[in-house]
Amino acid sequence: MRGSNALRILCWHVDGSWMESFIQGRHVYLLPKEPEGGPFGLGRAGHPWPRHVVDVPAEALRDTEVDVVILQRPEELALAERWLGRRPGRDVPAVYVEHGTPQGRAATSRHPLADRDDIPVVHASDFNRLMWDCGRAPATVVDLGVADPGHRFTGELPQAVAVVDEPFGRDAGTDLLEALRAAAPIDLFGSGAEAIRSWPDGRGHALTGNPPIPLEELHTAMARRRAFVHPSRWTSPGAPLIEAMLLGLPVVAVATTAAATLPPAVGAVSCDLGVLAGRLAALTADRDLAAEAGAAARAHALAHHGLDDFLNRWDVLLERAVT
Repeated sequence: MRGSNALRILCWHVDGSWMESFIQGRHVYLLPKEPEGGPFGLGRAGHPWPRHVVDVPAEALRDTEVDVVILQRPEELALAERWLGRRPGRDVPAVYVEHGTPQGRAATSRHPLADRDDIPVVHASDFNRLMWDCGRAPATVVDLGVADPGHRFTGELPQAVAVVDEPFGRDAGTDLLEALRAAAPIDLFGSGAEAIRSWPDGRGHALTGNPPIPLEELHTAMARRRAFVHPSRWTSPGAPLIEAMLLGLPVVAVATTAAATLPPAVGAVSCDLGVLAGRLAALTADRDLAAEAGAAARAHALAHHGLDDFLNRWDVLLERAVT
């Protein structure tokens, strides 16, 4: 049972890491459920979430009390209006969470809500807010916060680790992993990662893709490696990068999007592949050096990506939306 000040929030399961953090708040989270599932009717999708995360049949939403709608995709505007019988932003308060960087020409990409001033847009980073043209829409930033898995770095394996879902194409930067394997063996995890594999050869060490594993097992596997590689050119830094830092791993990151704001003490942050490769080689060769940089990475993550701060900032935004 939630407290009397808990809001009833309609939202969709879109970004798994963000949702995992968001539902740790003090509210009741209503997830639309359709018999056929689909991208807009997944509900809890079998996740072992707390009881205050509730599947609601889509056809029952019109008769369900909803205090605020969290939108994450443009299609949800019309869908919420049809299911609720109320217009988000006008008849029922709404907030739009923009998880990603703009596609196409970044600096001139106009946000789908740019012509509205009744639904605030919440970005995942200052970089994303800067790049999106949000027009009349009020825009703010809430950096992702994640639960602290604890300082678990052992660094017993002189290898690097990367976590990339669907690791294909230049946005994800998988081609950069192919270049960085010249510096150290790299183990890649994530959905679809098992399709990626390069054997040791004249160009470098092994790049080994692995199928998805449970999060606790993934954290253990990450903590045994000596560095975390963030190769993305354009996707926003997500939970795997933050979790790696919280685990105490140093980070070797391409200095694009919000990753460019990471301090050098966390490992290496550069657009120069030579710099990244050199630092990766040094970190994987020296466990003590990796542990020192990993401690700095953990301190940074605790200061900027704590779960409590994330939830507190969302409470302020939600109260503002419904007032």
